[in-house]
Amino acid sequence: MASVQDISVSAVINLISALVFLLAFAIARLQPINDRVYFPKWYLKGIRASPRSSGSFVNKFVNLDLRTYIRFLNWMPAALKMPEQELIGHAGLDSAVYIRIYLLGLKIFVPITLLSFAVLVPVNWTSGETLDHIEDLTFSNIDKLSISNIPSGSKRFWAHVVMAYVYTFWTLYILYKEYKKISTMRLDFLASEKRRPDQFTVLVRNVPPDPDESVSKHVEHFFRVNHSDHYLTQQVVYNANKLAKLVEKKKSNHNWLTYYQTKYERDPEKKQKIKTGFWGLCGKSVDAIDYYTTEIEKLTKEEAEEREKVKSDPNAIVSAAFVSFNSRWGAAVCAQTQQSRNSTIWLTEWAPEPRDVYWDNLSIPYIQLSVRRLLMAVALFFLTFFFMIPIGFVQAFASIDGIRKVLPFLKPLIDMDFVKSFVQGFLPGIVLKIFLILLPMILMIMSKIEGFTSLSSLDRRSAAKYHLFVIVNVFFGSIITGAAFEQLDRFLHQSPTEIPKTIGVTLPMKATFFITFIMVDGWAGIAAEILRLVPLIMFHIKNTFLVKTEHDREEAMDPGSLNFSVSEPRLQLYFLLGLVYSVVTPILLPFIIIFFAFSFMVFRHQIINVYDQKYESGASFWPDVNRRILIGLVISHLLLIGLLSTKDASQSTPLLIVLTVLTIWFHKFCKGRFESVFVKFPLQDAVVKDTVERTTEPNFNLKEYLQDAYLHPVLKGVDFEVLKELDDEEKNSLVATKRTSRRSSKTVSNGTSEDQKMVSEIQLVF
Repeated sequence: MASVQDISVSAVINLISALVFLLAFAIARLQPINDRVYFPKWYLKGIRASPRSSGSFVNKFVNLDLRTYIRFLNWMPAALKMPEQELIGHAGLDSAVYIRIYLLGLKIFVPITLLSFAVLVPVNWTSGETLDHIEDLTFSNIDKLSISNIPSGSKRFWAHVVMAYVYTFWTLYILYKEYKKISTMRLDFLASEKRRPDQFTVLVRNVPPDPDESVSKHVEHFFRVNHSDHYLTQQVVYNANKLAKLVEKKKSNHNWLTYYQTKYERDPEKKQKIKTGFWGLCGKSVDAIDYYTTEIEKLTKEEAEEREKVKSDPNAIVSAAFVSFNSRWGAAVCAQTQQSRNSTIWLTEWAPEPRDVYWDNLSIPYIQLSVRRLLMAVALFFLTFFFMIPIGFVQAFASIDGIRKVLPFLKPLIDMDFVKSFVQGFLPGIVLKIFLILLPMILMIMSKIEGFTSLSSLDRRSAAKYHLFVIVNVFFGSIITGAAFEQLDRFLHQSPTEIPKTIGVTLPMKATFFITFIMVDGWAGIAAEILRLVPLIMFHIKNTFLVKTEHDREEAMDPGSLNFSVSEPRLQLYFLLGLVYSVVTPILLPFIIIFFAFSFMVFRHQIINVYDQKYESGASFWPDVNRRILIGLVISHLLLIGLLSTKDASQSTPLLIVLTVLTIWFHKFCKGRFESVFVKFPLQDAVVKDTVERTTEPNFNLKEYLQDAYLHPVLKGVDFEVLKELDDEEKNSLVATKRTSRRSSKTVSNGTSEDQKMVSEIQLVF
């Protein structure tokens, strides 16, 4: 178990690492040659000019103004100056609300920390317990500040129960205020936002097949009949995945060709060779420029053939379409209602904005989605289960006693004071972080296999998986496997009825492990985020070998974006740790506050100057954030119940159960009160925006604006034939079809009334 000395060593290492990263960033951002790396957002907006465009030759690369180095930390107050409304206009609502999550953490935990140190820490410290009553356990001075220092059956536990109530009510109050605030922000954002294609468009999935009509005409007829006053146009979905891969491969080969041409221009005497085998490591050696020129010509031919196939082959059209309406009201009604008696066909939902569409998954048959999601749920279960092995390995290094028992031959080395402090105070946190590096990529692949059709939904789904993984493996896995390693002999020989007591006692002791993880991930890790070392290196490599025009230089910039699928679950771990240990081991709380405050400043700077978001969802992720914080609150109640039961304080269980029930009721209340704001668009607001736009822009051609908005990016600029008969139908209230095989001449005879003819024609659409 890490001691005060071990925590101090870890703090020193991580503080030095964070300061080195911050100092390197503060100096690197002042150099003109790095300006596009640390301020790409302003370049993309066309506001910032390169400092390398003027001045002496040396000044184009190095900042020689010594006065700017004196103010090298001015980025910190500058990151806090931009008002929130201006930030929303500059970066979008998603970014502004994401920043508020860090602010929410400060609002919750700063008062809780003050109360804990004023009430619970003195209660724990002055209990008079020596911690000698549990054999085979290794305690440190930190544990004297935790609930472990209170003897079983003590009345002091009532202080912890009372504070659990206080902390819970405070957290629920702050969450309610924040949910209400963000709901208002979303409605105001949607009401003030400029015209966007997704405001008028719905995505239609599982279009039923028809033997007499193409998907395009079938969709056209259906919506002309059922939404005759508001239907405007539609764009069927083409399966252009193969074409997109060819285009991407051709672009990559172009980059390599430019790279080798640049090297050749610098040294014409040296031939540029490349091996044609795996990753260029084996195979025949050929001239690189000739090779990539030939490959590009071949890909150009394949691309043209595939483009023609997509354009002319009816099988390239999938059973989905983007349907646009002449008003937001019409789109809202269609997106939020059932279109057919059969609830499995003509499925409609709000279309994501064009840049949010994940085109690869639109070609997946709708019938496969349930099977795919079932398979991925099973895969997630096994991934979570088997990942417990490396988590257990990490916990083996979280304790000197654990290492002595598992690896006894290392005893002489680990008994050295500095090595002991390094192993217990720093190594476990960094090893756990390394193990988690590949996990987000695996979870994102699983979400893509599930078939979600927008980048935002992929992010939210991956975040849900990551959050589950964090709870089961990182939190519970660390506690359970840590207790097992520390008390290996005790676990093997004691009665099964004694195991819960041992785990209950070691729960607060795991705070030291989580403190080391917070310092590695939340201090040094966040400081490394602002340095942007990888984008910095990649920009200069591209700028040296690939950039020939100003457009090339803009493409070489990698502003990145908020990785919601990773960063939000990581945030939830800090909320969970703070809520669980606020009553159990309050000494952990200051480390969490430092994380939230530091991250708030860093990510605000990055959002203002660096990140360029891939999409804008209008903060649709907020209900997930609120729900996960409440899950952490419920977990804290249940763990406190289990812990107090091991301390002969089970009489407090009914009171804590009431607290858990109250938290669940609060979730239901917020869900009913606010969640619809994040999944539906109020018809009243839609009418207001439609009326204003018709008044201010009466001649705006909405159909032309929406015509190609949802055409696959690789098909933009391709002329698709528009059937004349569909154009003619725009002026007809009655839609004619070609289903002659289903018609009966007897039905529509000379003696049939006009009303019967209309009913017959309308029925044919279905």
